[in-house]
Parts: sequence; C-alpha cells; structure tokens
Amino acid sequence: MTTDPHEQHRLFEYSEPVFPQRVKGRFRTLKWWLMAFTLTIYYVTPWLRWDRGPSLPDQAVLIDLANARFYFFWIEIWPHEFYFIAGLLIMAGLGLFLFTSALGRVWCGYACPQTVWTDLFILVERWIEGDRNARIRLLRAPWSFDKWRKRITKWVIWFLIGVATGGAWVFYFADAPTLLHDLVTGQAAFVAYATIAVMAVITFVFGGFMREQICTYMCPWPRIQAAMMDEHSLTVSYREWRGEPRGKKGKAEGDCIDCMACVNVCPQGIDIRDGQQVECITCALCIDACDAMMEKIGKPRGLIDYVALVDAEEEAKGGTHKSVWKHVLRPRNWVYVSLWSLIGVAMLVMLFVRSDFGVSVSPDRNPRFVTLSSGDIRNAYKLRLSNQTGNKRVFRISVTAEEPLRLELQSIEGDKVEVPANKTTHTRAYLFAKPSFKAAHQHSSPVTFVIEDVETHEKTSVETIFAGDAK
Repeated sequence: MTTDPHEQHRLFEYSEPVFPQRVKGRFRTLKWWLMAFTLTIYYVTPWLRWDRGPSLPDQAVLIDLANARFYFFWIEIWPHEFYFIAGLLIMAGLGLFLFTSALGRVWCGYACPQTVWTDLFILVERWIEGDRNARIRLLRAPWSFDKWRKRITKWVIWFLIGVATGGAWVFYFADAPTLLHDLVTGQAAFVAYATIAVMAVITFVFGGFMREQICTYMCPWPRIQAAMMDEHSLTVSYREWRGEPRGKKGKAEGDCIDCMACVNVCPQGIDIRDGQQVECITCALCIDACDAMMEKIGKPRGLIDYVALVDAEEEAKGGTHKSVWKHVLRPRNWVYVSLWSLIGVAMLVMLFVRSDFGVSVSPDRNPRFVTLSSGDIRNAYKLRLSNQTGNKRVFRISVTAEEPLRLELQSIEGDKVEVPANKTTHTRAYLFAKPSFKAAHQHSSPVTFVIEDVETHEKTSVETIFAGDAK
C-alpha cells in the first residue's frame, strides 16, 4: 500500500456534478406539465375545505394523529379500518409494477418526488446561473463576488422551496390555516418546527446537491425494476443498428454524428448509447435532444426512442416493430390490471357497506372469573364503542346465551351507553352466572353481546366466551 498522500488522493475520484442542458420537445413539455400538476397537488391540497358538520374538521385531506383519524374528502378512516390504507398501498405497488412492466422506470422519470423537486431546483439554477455551459464555467471559475452572489441567491431560493415543502407536509397533520398562524406567531409545537426544518434540509440537499446520486445509490427501485421488466417492456433505447458506426457530420456511416446532445441533456449524466443502465430514469429527454438534431441534419427521428428489446432485434434484421399497444396490452400487464381492479372494487364495496359504528369486546384474562360471596360467577369485559357519525348516538347493550346471564355496566344505570359524535367510548361490562347455571361450572361457554342503536335499531353482535369455575 502506498504511503504517498498525493498517490492516495488519486485513488479516489469525486463525483462530477451533472449540469443538464435545456431541451425542448414533447417529453420535456410533458415533464413540465406533470411537475406543475404534482407540485400543485402537494402544496394546495391541505388548504382545500370539506364541510363534515360542526363536530368534525373541515380540512378535505387530514391525518389527525391526535384523534387517530384519516380524512379524505367524504371518507373517514378509523384506526380499526387501517386495512383501507393497506389496500391503497398494495394498489400503489401494483400500479408501479404495471407501469414498469409496460414502460420501464416511467414513474422515476416523471412523477417521483425526487425527480419533480430536482427539476424545480434545476429550473432555479438555470434561471440564476445560465444553461449548461455557463454553469460549467461558473463551477471552474475562481470564487468572486459575482460567483458568491449567484450561489447564495440560488441556495436561498432552494432553501425557501425546502421550507415550503416541509411547511406543506406538516399542514397535512393539522388544520392548515390555524397551524400557519401558530407557526408565524411562534405558538406552534416544537415538533412542527422540527419537522419543517428536517424536511427543508432534506429537500435542499437531495434536490440541490445529491440529485442523480439519490436515484443511483440510495433508491432501491433501480435494482428491483429488473424483475418487473422483460424483452417486451418499452424503454428508452438507442437504435444501434441505425446509428453505428458513428462519427462527425459528413464522416459518419450511421445516423449518429456523435454530437453528445443526448448526454448533455441527461439529468443522470449517462450516455444512453452505451445501452440500458441502472442510472437511467426513463425521462426521455435524450429522445427530445436527438430528434431535434436529426431534424437539423435531415435524418429521420427516432434514433433514440421508446423501444422494446424484441423490436430492436427485429428492426436490426430489417423487420418492423410491433404497435405500442401490443406491448402495453399484453397478458402480463392484464394480470396487474386485473389484480389492481379487484382490490379497488373490493375496497369500494367495503367502504360503502361498512357500518358507521364499531364494537369490540375483550374479556379480562387475569383473573378469568371472580367467585362472589353469593356463589355467583362474575366475568368482566372491556367494551369499545365507536360512533362514526356526526351525531350523538345511544346504544343498548344486551347479551344472549344458553342461560339468562345478568348484565351490569360499570358506572352506568340500565343497559344504555351514550357515545358522542365521532368519538369512541370505553366502558366495562360484567356478566353474572348463578351457581345453578351450567356456565358457572364449565371452562368456557359461548355468549354474544348485542349492540343496538336505540334510534335506528341498527344492530351488531360480537361473540365471546363466559369463563366458569371448572373443577
């Protein structure tokens, strides 16, 4: 091993910053529209209002951690209904599998938050420092007043975007207008300021400095996507059979004139002509750049294009490629669509048929029963009653069993429990079996708690057991 510090320094190479060149074209236009659309959704959604009544929050989308609720317009998800969130996550995963199978890493190239915010940061950088060549010159130039001015201006705007990003994030967890007032006046909780600070720093560093390194080294999806793609998947590819051998204009035998336009516009800093690479996010900006150059030199567009591997092989032999829809609407993708649709339909059915009150009954385990001085056997149960409506409700509690067990409710006279609007009430119930009952001497006997809304007469039941003194 060498001990020369200069030699040791040469063993390591710093990552070269990537300065994508501005490009115009259909895919770049699509990315602008999607960036504007996704950012608008993210920043505006917490400010949308939805009237749910006087006892419920009027924020359209709200993750209410304090009361363990998730509100999405007219839908309200309670903790015991978390399977809806699990279903949405499964649908999101299947959707990602579908898009990857059909079009490669199209999610990464157009809608991933890292891509969206990086595009926004590059837009700011280009606005302040100029296009690719100007930014490269500025990087290599010695530090001066003008360089410091541009860098500090850029960093300040980046950080303000990061603060807005963190601020929008916390607005999803509390009433946005109220929280904004508290943040400005210094009355908000420390966790709100801490969350905004963390999100701001993450956005600032990821979008401003780490950019393509996040996609290449930190994101697991480039490694997973290989299992989702096959020879029929449409991905951004270079038609080597048409472009090679490349060379300068007028000397090239193929269509590629080695102008490097595809490399200069790539946000990942790769050369698509080297074949499929794990760094490629399928943003298709190289297609726009190459098509523009082909038009300038009078060559057909499509030297770089969305191409399936089987089509590339067929074209190289002089054949023609299949229709895009034949690649997209193939059996494998129909399986993803079918599974996605089945889960979506099942969730919709469950959403519309679910009861608007929830009940759980849990018998005490220690002790399982208590023998009273009268000889009666008593069991205790924890009752949880959830009223998922905007009005107060009264429930009648009763029990059915083989023998007439006596029911008492803790701190409540009679058999009725009042549950406030959109609240959960916890209480205890006691069942008594006389010494002459079989249930008093069996290890366990089946019993059923019946809960009925006294106004609507809607009923639900929960089966449990009564533990006896089995000697």
